[in-house]
Amino acid sequence: MSFATLAIAAPEIWLAVLAMGLLMAGAFSRRHATDVVNVLTLAGLAVAGLLVVFFSGQGGQSAFGGAFVVDNLARIMKALVLFAAALAIIMSVHYMKWEEIERFEYPVLIVLATLGMLAMISANGLIALYMGLELQSLALYVLAAINRRSAAAAEAGLKYFVLGALSSGLLLYGASLVYGFAGTTAYAGIAEALKGGVPIGLIVGLVFVLAGLAFKISAVPFHMWTPDVYQGAPTPVVAFFAAAPKLAAFAVIIRLLFEAFPGAVEHWRQVIVFMSFASMVLGAFAGIAQDNIKRLLAYSSIGHMGFVLMALAAGGPQGLRGAVLYLVIYAVMTIGAFSAVIAMRRDGRAVEEIDDFAGLARTNPGLAFATGALMFSLAGIPVLAGFFAKYFVLLAVVKAGLWPLFIAGVLSSVVAAVYYLRVVKVMYFDEPKEPLAAAPLELKLLLALSVVFVLGFVFWPAPVEWLAQAAIRPFL
Repeated sequence: MSFATLAIAAPEIWLAVLAMGLLMAGAFSRRHATDVVNVLTLAGLAVAGLLVVFFSGQGGQSAFGGAFVVDNLARIMKALVLFAAALAIIMSVHYMKWEEIERFEYPVLIVLATLGMLAMISANGLIALYMGLELQSLALYVLAAINRRSAAAAEAGLKYFVLGALSSGLLLYGASLVYGFAGTTAYAGIAEALKGGVPIGLIVGLVFVLAGLAFKISAVPFHMWTPDVYQGAPTPVVAFFAAAPKLAAFAVIIRLLFEAFPGAVEHWRQVIVFMSFASMVLGAFAGIAQDNIKRLLAYSSIGHMGFVLMALAAGGPQGLRGAVLYLVIYAVMTIGAFSAVIAMRRDGRAVEEIDDFAGLARTNPGLAFATGALMFSLAGIPVLAGFFAKYFVLLAVVKAGLWPLFIAGVLSSVVAAVYYLRVVKVMYFDEPKEPLAAAPLELKLLLALSVVFVLGFVFWPAPVEWLAQAAIRPFL
């Protein structure tokens, strides 16, 4: 194995070594093992980020016989996933102590899941994709049920495991069909096989592969796990689920559709349109009936994933750019929203029912303002970041002539605004309850940065727009 090959996969190799080292550090640290491992993990993730940006090759380089590729999309998505992983650990520092579930295995599992996501993002074939997906999934199954004293967490972990195993089976079956009809699992080989026509077996195989990936992004009809897992799992774990796996899965979907199946656009577009439409509609209407903020955010996530799928259905440079831009903005908004949820505690317990937020504007105006700004942004209210995310996607859909999808997107946004505005109404117009406990400094900082982002995007959108444009450069 050459040094050039090792350099291309340097972030993944470093994370694998880091995970083993963290296990040893945690096992042999007699006291304060969790704090030590948390600090080492954050430092290790920072090193991995530097390797991604400066050391993992430039341009479109490949390794391991072409099964592993590093290009602009891979580097940018990997950096975002590493950032989300680091934030999930920061958000959990006080939460795990409050709930008395602090374990040094938690950051190790975060690192292993992140390693799987990075491998997925750089996968240039279906076998490499499956390996990364399984490494990610096995760690996430344990994270969902890490609170062993909670029946809800155990139920969440079991549901996620059973449905995740089903989705992995669907993906593997689809990969076998693709291999049977194309004679290869490499994306370039599949694209070459499509030049002579589009066999029905290849399309059926692609549908099964997309079904397996749809589970990771909570897209309808593979969304069933999302509300229960969001409600039952520890909140920092849910924040990680809501951001990092979705970034990785969409990077995989973009590469799969536009590198392996560019000659079958009219076939796979029908599948993407259906998932997009169903996700937006269900996310909008099902969220109205929710009284638990985490379940509300679960349906919110389903609806937002429908918008990203809508951008992929539009295709072209504008659609791809809109999808990446939407993912970046969504990740920031959702991390901020879950930071607000973690910060809300009263009498030593987490406050998760929406009615418990009553009168928050009078007892804790800063937290109420931050939560309200994030709710407005998730709803797509002008001129916040969430509005521009939807605006760029809808522009791409109009350009592609997908008018039914455009109408569905606008109407679902209007309906979904009902449950976002309900949260704001409860905080600002209902009679106040007992004041909440003071939030830790790191949560206040995350909330402040999230709010600055959603409020300031209108004044300085250039960095996010540049990221989105750079990410899609390999597909132009």
